[in-house]
Amino acid sequence: RNKHKPFLLFLSFLHSHTPLLTTKKFLGRSSHGLYGDNVEEMDWMVGQVLDAIDKEGLQNTTLVYFSSDHGGWLERQEGKRQLGGWNGIYRGGKAMGGWEGGIRVPGIFRWPGVLPAGTVIDEPTSLMDIYPTVVHLAGGVLPQDRVIDGQDLMALLQGRVEHSEHEFLFHYCGIHLHAARWHQKDTGAIWKAHYVTPVFRPIGAGACYDRGFCPCFGEGVTQHDPLLLFDLSRDPSEAKPLSADTEPL
Repeated sequence: RNKHKPFLLFLSFLHSHTPLLTTKKFLGRSSHGLYGDNVEEMDWMVGQVLDAIDKEGLQNTTLVYFSSDHGGWLERQEGKRQLGGWNGIYRGGKAMGGWEGGIRVPGIFRWPGVLPAGTVIDEPTSLMDIYPTVVHLAGGVLPQDRVIDGQDLMALLQGRVEHSEHEFLFHYCGIHLHAARWHQKDTGAIWKAHYVTPVFRPIGAGACYDRGFCPCFGEGVTQHDPLLLFDLSRDPSEAKPLSADTEPL
């Protein structure tokens, strides 16, 4: 209905989140169980949206951005079945405001003729960047009476600049600051400081399996003094905290 004028379609999938509602057509399709089936159905649904854009001849005038709001929910299990996803090499998961597994999510962009295809950009950006990017593309002006935390992504996506405008990113769990990162542009290093981390249970586990969900404050977290410090450019799994002995700088 809006193909002859600007439009914004925001489509928030129920998929890849419990209870993993999946139609019969996709049950048993994946080698990764019910979670995989659910992801495959979401993949098909994304394809339906892209096919509709192509059918209407809008592919060269439409920016598509696919992303997520948090990492996989490690504690969501039924017996041996993992229902909440998996975060690969990254530590932690959903509801963890600092660990990479909770905040590092896919960002997939599509805009034929405007964005170069097949490009991988290894730069920290944020979902906060959606707003200023859309305002810019729509020819609008950002509010001047407040600080806007997001950055316009177009120059980065088009390869006109090498680095994200985010020198610092702050990572909250609710209203509580859990971590912050500094992208040191002259070296390429990405330093990450953790002020607060959740207490994993059982001891040695990588999530809060005793609660099913990690808390943001209280008895279920550890306050770090000195801070936990990592160099994500060398240790993306946040496995080896640095100290003055191991990292004089």
